[in-house]
Amino acid sequence: MSGIIAIVGRPNVGKSALFNRIAGRRIAIVHDMPGVTRDRVTAEAEWRGRPFTLVDTGGIGLLRGEKVEDVIINAALEQVEMALQAADCIILVVNVQEGVVPLDREVAQRLHRSGKPVLVAVNKVDNYKSEAGVTEFTELGFKQIFPVTAIHGRGIEMLMNKAASHLPDASAEDNNTGDAPYNLSEAAAAAEVEAQAEAEAGDTPPKRLPRPTGPLKLAIVGRPNVGKSSIINALTQSERVIVSPIPGTTRDAVDVPFEVVTEGVHQKYVLIDTAGLRKSRRVDNTVEFFSVKRTEESIERADIVVLVLDAESGIIEQDKKVADLIVTARKGCIVVINKWDLMSDAVRTAREEEIARRKSANRRYREGQAEPMTTLAEFGSWVQEKLFFLDYAPVIFTSAKTGFQLDRLLEAVRYVAAQLQQKVPTGILNRTLNDAIERRQPVSATGHFLKFYYATQVRLAPPTFLLFVNRDELFSPQYMKHLAGDLRTAFGYEGCPIVLVPKARPKTIDPVRKFNDRAKSPRQAPVRSDGAKPDSPRQDSRRSQRPTYEQNDGRKPFRQNKVTGGQGRPRQAGDKPFQQSTRKRPFVKLKKRLSGKARAAARVSAR
Repeated sequence: MSGIIAIVGRPNVGKSALFNRIAGRRIAIVHDMPGVTRDRVTAEAEWRGRPFTLVDTGGIGLLRGEKVEDVIINAALEQVEMALQAADCIILVVNVQEGVVPLDREVAQRLHRSGKPVLVAVNKVDNYKSEAGVTEFTELGFKQIFPVTAIHGRGIEMLMNKAASHLPDASAEDNNTGDAPYNLSEAAAAAEVEAQAEAEAGDTPPKRLPRPTGPLKLAIVGRPNVGKSSIINALTQSERVIVSPIPGTTRDAVDVPFEVVTEGVHQKYVLIDTAGLRKSRRVDNTVEFFSVKRTEESIERADIVVLVLDAESGIIEQDKKVADLIVTARKGCIVVINKWDLMSDAVRTAREEEIARRKSANRRYREGQAEPMTTLAEFGSWVQEKLFFLDYAPVIFTSAKTGFQLDRLLEAVRYVAAQLQQKVPTGILNRTLNDAIERRQPVSATGHFLKFYYATQVRLAPPTFLLFVNRDELFSPQYMKHLAGDLRTAFGYEGCPIVLVPKARPKTIDPVRKFNDRAKSPRQAPVRSDGAKPDSPRQDSRRSQRPTYEQNDGRKPFRQNKVTGGQGRPRQAGDKPFQQSTRKRPFVKLKKRLSGKARAAARVSAR
């Protein structure tokens, strides 16, 4: 089992900067404003081949006995206490530029009571002059003090070498450390090279590839204050993330490992708690700007995105914008209507009134009056109608407060994950697409007809199909949605976006006739079989060139011979080519039909 290293300290001393430096990537938000980090931000890292879990905590900003009514500050202190209890090694971060302050002494006293090994990281030692103030922190009572610079990476190696020595040895029996991340894109890349499966395109049912090892990443996104953090705490049955009625409580993207046992099978998940997304024009500070960027990155690296909506406020414009981010990223999606406990009583009352109305004599509604929605199926259809561009996502009604239908949420996650691993045989895929295209042709302004040749599945997550057609410009977004609907009817793919990539067949190139260009390819004399030269070879190959009026080679330009009865063809005579011949063939006018001997005698006399 990998160890845990916790980074603690008072606010605004560089804990998040040190966390990002050790982790090797930008995870926690770094800002000059104190109190930016609130939740416990974790990251899996390794040092010199030793894996461990790195934990970033919020700043301890209260002295002993000091009390505040701020819910977020009290919750952040509770998160720090949880990190200290679970840590194997603690790194206390202080600021050399400010020296030892009372809050540093308060944090040091807490760490002395914990009994854990503590390493003091004196941050912001940017030059040799600042190293003189490192000895001041010996009064905190810790022997191991390391001057570091989190921004530039100075002194990190010595600090981590000592911290790694306090970690427990990795157990060889633990098989979780070798699990690769559950990345559906990597599984899709392995499926692309299955040429043998493509050949076996018979009437066999769609195959499902074996589930790759590692946790499934679920990003919980939505507007502020819709209950994202509450759902994570309800699923994990713990106070893992901070929950408060104040919008914008969560700032960082917090990864929460989660494991469920279903029918004796251990299923691992990583729940990603994200900050709420407001309208872009309302983002008025840099901290919220970075929070929005962390949320967008979480959507990109997640396997399935859970879109959380508020049942009390309904679907508003910002919900559709968040849904558009999911569609653009081409991620599997599940729509969750949270806070259903606030609407359950009103829905139950409306249902009872509807049943009583149906039993009465007046069963019909007036013209133009809509029937009330009283069942979850009717509400689900209404949600899919509002989110028409995300109508393939299943809709789950839950309540994080009461735990209503949270088990159905996990069932939907397992179902969508299985749909993302589905591999469609090529034969069945081609027959389905061929029938769909024959039933409905795309609209063409030029009157062209779409011809479908072949299709194959090239990726699993998202399901991507490559279509070979005659004209790819005929595929409009509306027609692609129509074909995607036919594929969903045939193969399911509930909660999965379907990507169709049309590829036009290369157009036939018109053959180019190769004329015998005498100027570039002079005519050669025939070669006899005995190797001798012909009797009258051409002495000059340039004689075959026909001079034009632009040429000034001293030769007479080409002219046509005018012959009675029509135009004649150009002639060559003697040693002067392209010149009109002086000999003229006499014309014999026959008055009557002559016999064969007479015609022969006439030809002889004409010569």
